[in-house]
Amino acid sequence: MKISQQEILNDYRIACQSREASILARKEVFMGKAKFGIFGDGKEVAQLAMAKVFQAGDIRSGYYRDQTFMLAIGELTIQQYFAQLYAHASITADPASGGRMMNSHFGNRMLDENGNWKKLVSLKNSAGDLSPTGAQMPRLVGLAYASKLYRNNPLLANLTDFSNNGNEIAFGTIGNASTSEGMFFEAINAAGVLQIPMLVSVWDDDYGISVPQNYHTTKHSISQALAGFQRTEQETGLEIFTVKGWDYQAVCETYQRAADLCRTQHVPVIIHVQEMTQPQGHSTSGSHERYKSAERLMWEAEYDCNKKMREWLLVNNLATASQLDTIEKEAKETVKSQKDAAWQSFTKDMQKEQQEAIQLLQELALTNSDSQEITKIVEELNVAINPTRLHATRAVKQALYHLRQTPYIIKKHLISWLQENQKRNEQRFNSHLYSTALNAALNIDVVKPDIDTNSPWMDGREVLLACFDAALAREPRLFIIGEDVGRIGDVNQGLAGMQQKYGEIRVTDTGIRECTILGQGIGAAMRGLRPIVEIQYLDYLLYALQTMSDDLATLRYRTCNGQKAPLIIRTRGHRLEGIWHSGSYIAGIIHNVRGIYVLVPRNMTQAAGFYNTLLQADDPALVIECLNGYRIKEQLPNNIREFTIPLGIPEILRKGEDVTIVTYGAMCRIVMEAAARLEKLGIDCEVIDVQTLLPFDIQHSIVESLKKTNRIVFADEDVPGGTTAYMLQQVIEKQEGFKYLDTAPITITSQEHRPAYGDDGNYFSKPNVETVVDTIYSMMSTCAPAKYPILI
Repeated sequence: MKISQQEILNDYRIACQSREASILARKEVFMGKAKFGIFGDGKEVAQLAMAKVFQAGDIRSGYYRDQTFMLAIGELTIQQYFAQLYAHASITADPASGGRMMNSHFGNRMLDENGNWKKLVSLKNSAGDLSPTGAQMPRLVGLAYASKLYRNNPLLANLTDFSNNGNEIAFGTIGNASTSEGMFFEAINAAGVLQIPMLVSVWDDDYGISVPQNYHTTKHSISQALAGFQRTEQETGLEIFTVKGWDYQAVCETYQRAADLCRTQHVPVIIHVQEMTQPQGHSTSGSHERYKSAERLMWEAEYDCNKKMREWLLVNNLATASQLDTIEKEAKETVKSQKDAAWQSFTKDMQKEQQEAIQLLQELALTNSDSQEITKIVEELNVAINPTRLHATRAVKQALYHLRQTPYIIKKHLISWLQENQKRNEQRFNSHLYSTALNAALNIDVVKPDIDTNSPWMDGREVLLACFDAALAREPRLFIIGEDVGRIGDVNQGLAGMQQKYGEIRVTDTGIRECTILGQGIGAAMRGLRPIVEIQYLDYLLYALQTMSDDLATLRYRTCNGQKAPLIIRTRGHRLEGIWHSGSYIAGIIHNVRGIYVLVPRNMTQAAGFYNTLLQADDPALVIECLNGYRIKEQLPNNIREFTIPLGIPEILRKGEDVTIVTYGAMCRIVMEAAARLEKLGIDCEVIDVQTLLPFDIQHSIVESLKKTNRIVFADEDVPGGTTAYMLQQVIEKQEGFKYLDTAPITITSQEHRPAYGDDGNYFSKPNVETVVDTIYSMMSTCAPAKYPILI
């Protein structure tokens, strides 16, 4: 690999700047100007080598040690680095996250200001970083898998904004200790099976915080532990390289060979970068002198990669000591200058709001008869050390409580400032959990299903099959993966014949690896494709829930609308048989995946409408089909290709006057049957299917029903205090339904344990028709005992 002298010296300059940034950033934390610091010192040289082979269109899925790499590819400046350290809530100051992520969490802006894709093939891309160890690995599989699809699916050839014939590499980085995580092994295995251009760098400094290598890795070496994955002339697999992290020439040559192989042949690669160091320890949380021996610390000082690179430059007569001293001196000056500029920019934003608040408070103090307390609040705000936005907001709120008896006309300007400030801070800190673009899921036009007397009756699974067939035909970016979805067309035949019709490249079986099935979809969606990934049963979603929660659900939010992954997760749940095939732990999902829409269709026609909606939208969503509904007869809409079901809009399944029953999914049929029985007992039930839990009743239609009936029951198959409690909170608190209650709201749920096997196990574990009838009859008996005498 030929590298010019100028380029080598520029690399050394970047390494010195990166190191100085780590040193000064640590000091900033200890000075109280930032909350926490975690840095990439000791990893500089190998990251310079990785940057050399990282091309436009490539994408990184790394972690919080990669600052040198980001500086070297031009996607990070020193000033931006410090802006993120200070949590500057501005995408101009911190393009990666707008101040939302802690320092050293990197990413580029892959979307324009309207939420539309930029030309990714022209950018050096970096998926928004995550803190949980190993969490970058599942999506890395998908980022690399997209290149395979772009290379091998001719229908995608015109998507030149996203790929150049699949030549893009997905670069992953991970620390040696994090390779112990299961998702790392799952991702490595998936890459070996799929044969995708995934290049993983393991930064190995022999420790995971205070825990040495011998506690982490078999054979004390991840490359040796993974030796069985090494490809041979007869068998596919991975190519594994090892190299010393302080050897500039060797790491450059290694990355060149590895990237050429990965890019041209789509062979997955691991580069085990050994003998790295961590000069300042793990983070600002503590000192590594507490757990490293004197001998280890001496070795780290001797084999510091920046020190070794300087020695190499001198030995090879590429620079004089004086030249290198100048580079180091200039690096210190540059970093200090950009640090100071970042701090000045950050504090200028803070000072503006602080001065506005102080001026308003001082004006009030002059006109208020009891000004002593206001003056005290102003003085405290004036002397606050490194004040932030919360200081001004807190001071104004304290003042307003003190002025609670003061006429509005006197304090209206202060109230107006607080309201406007709250709006600004909502935009800074609370926006972009979901899409607000023109093609956001909530903005998709509603097309009602066209069903008439001539519409054919068929199994529910055939309705879904028709929907997926039409979607695959019209949308070349769509592919569907999961266990058993390919050859047999999924375990319930909702995709029967689709692989044969559209090819294995678009309807594809996977191994049993829920975490990376999800990651495969996330990464591909981040590169402009439209995946549907199937988790075979809702019970198995737990294997993927961390990735859903930490990565997919937060992606748009944590990047401040800089990245998106419009992934559809398909699964099936609610009631069937036994502990692990009757999943309905919905509260455990909705409380962990805000940022992902959660749809709970009662039948396959509703599910089809939701899929049609989501495939036009740019939000991620989870669709939970009814596990026992695939053989129930439904009518096929004449417009199966086009009709859509809106999100967040409940449907009244049965009108009534006495009590409102709110439910969803498989419980809809049970509640409807119970309502028919209750009608014979003189109780008129209004049954509402919420249809989606996230979002929930965005037009507040349920409370309108409650105004009529004055009684409400929430029913589902989750545990007590689960999703029924969530629905109750939404209606009774958020929609202020408490104003219209004549009796206490009631919930109907499953037992606290998972359902027992068999018909009896299901009957006595989950709500049934009799449960609903008994509960609502008892409610009405309490209200009108003479009309509805107690039975038991």
